[in-house]
Amino acid sequence: MREEYDFSNAVKNPYVRQGKQAVTIRLAPEVIEYFKQVGQEVSQPYQTLINSYLVDCVRARRRPVTIWK
Repeated sequence: MREEYDFSNAVKNPYVRQGKQAVTIRLAPEVIEYFKQVGQEVSQPYQTLINSYLVDCVRARRRPVTIWK
């Protein structure tokens, strides 16, 4: 194995789809508990469920309803 490799001319694999991007968001405890509970019921990680729900919202072009008091 070489000690150094030159990747200056490397090209990304065009057949690999783009992965997910890590972000930090603050969620209400009740939201996290809800998705954790549902995740246990359906044997899926709660992060996956949250992502699936958000993807569904994006595809359906749903917008949140915000009422300011």
